[in-house]
Amino acid sequence: MNVTDVGHLTSDADSGEDKLEKGAQREGKTVWEIAEFYTNAFLRDIRILNILKPDILIKASETIPEQIALIKELEKKGFTYQISDGIYFDTSKLPSYGALWPKKMELKAGARVEMSAGKKNESDFALWKFSPKNGPKRQMEWISPWGVGFPGWHTECVVMAATRLGIPFDIHCGGIDHVLIHHTNEIAQAQAAYGRIPANFWLHGEFMLIKAENAPEGDKMAKSSGNIILTEDIIKKNINPLSFRFLCLITHYRSKLNFSWDALSAANNALSSIFDKALEYKNSAKTNLSTEALEFQKMFKDAINDDLDMPRAIAVMQEMLKSNITNGNKYDLLIDFDKILGLGIKDLKLEEIPPEIMDIAQNRKIARQNKDWQTSDRLRKDLLEKGWKIEDKEEGFNLKKN
Repeated sequence: MNVTDVGHLTSDADSGEDKLEKGAQREGKTVWEIAEFYTNAFLRDIRILNILKPDILIKASETIPEQIALIKELEKKGFTYQISDGIYFDTSKLPSYGALWPKKMELKAGARVEMSAGKKNESDFALWKFSPKNGPKRQMEWISPWGVGFPGWHTECVVMAATRLGIPFDIHCGGIDHVLIHHTNEIAQAQAAYGRIPANFWLHGEFMLIKAENAPEGDKMAKSSGNIILTEDIIKKNINPLSFRFLCLITHYRSKLNFSWDALSAANNALSSIFDKALEYKNSAKTNLSTEALEFQKMFKDAINDDLDMPRAIAVMQEMLKSNITNGNKYDLLIDFDKILGLGIKDLKLEEIPPEIMDIAQNRKIARQNKDWQTSDRLRKDLLEKGWKIEDKEEGFNLKKN
């Protein structure tokens, strides 16, 4: 996984402030402190969401010599030119430029790119940016054959991947907004320098939208605009953060995800129901998977192999839980499915109920037996205030953390 800790400007073009330099000014820290803070926050959040930490986490600032070497190679092959603010890639020299574009198209200056003074083509992009001669000195800058400066964002990413994985590697992920500019420019550099496309498959996730009250559509969630919800906001509302993971799983990665607290609450309830069933089935007798159970296993695998159709995979799981297969088979399939879903089902444990809470629940049971509904309702509220939810069963009750 790449960490772009330098050269990532506030626009998709090669203009605007460096995001880290801007953050350092805002928060009164060095750019290195800002990069470390947000990297650690990101790693903390992926751990909370049960996302596996990458085996290799590489920072752009660690590969400056390799990035300079790539630019030299592109220069040697005639793909670069220099203007006042940096070294640029000449896209007109690469006939296959725009390989990811859905159809033949042209970038228009003023939309996603800018026609800087001296650029030959609107789609040309910076490989190396010179540090400004006027104004505050940049905190992140390096000496290069062309002058003191910093690498372009597109150069960083192709180098980080090639350095650790080689070319081509299997899968390259990113947001849908990377198709037209960033990933297109990564491919251009790799084709020009190495004669190969960097990755065999390109998977682009759609935006998560946050819908304002009474608005017909949501806006893209973006930290830069302040339109953002943090993992800690979910935890403060006493919602299991894995419910956000579940909400993502029930929306295909190539479909927009409309976030709302109601949607997250519904996902939390659905996930709690799955967890309850897993705990109920955990100690059931284990036998070999039946023919019907094996069919559910196949349906699940077919779904995830069909362009990661996680919503269909979740539907298969829910259908399996309602089926007539044995509880032991259901638990085994839940554990098997969760190798992909990553909901932590194998590690679920029955909640330890404090004696005080059990006493209130037992007293409520007696009140119900005596048809003392007023006392029963009062004791239910007492339990809720103490963070426990009670569910009545024919044989008694279930208690779980609210």
